[in-house]
Amino acid sequence: MAWKKWVVGAAVGAAAVYAIRAASRPALLAPEKALAIAKQSLGGPLSIRGSWIQAAPERYEKNGLTYTVYRGGICRDDGDDEFWVNAYTGAIVDTKPL
Repeated sequence: MAWKKWVVGAAVGAAAVYAIRAASRPALLAPEKALAIAKQSLGGPLSIRGSWIQAAPERYEKNGLTYTVYRGGICRDDGDDEFWVNAYTGAIVDTKPL
């Protein structure tokens, strides 16, 4: 009978640890919110003609660090840029001209 109590206790403990870890993970930003942050950061003095963002987050490595990012682009009068924005914080990880 003691082993049944031990198994039930272990199962309850494992479920509690799983629930706590799941609740403590930061939530991903909505892609639209990440695009709005990127447009505000990269817009500059020129008007933005168009923009896009991929809705599925992807892995991106830069300087030996791995990020979860959304990839997108901005079209301005002076040129077009592709950007990678952190899916959790909204920080711009990298940009490159298209």
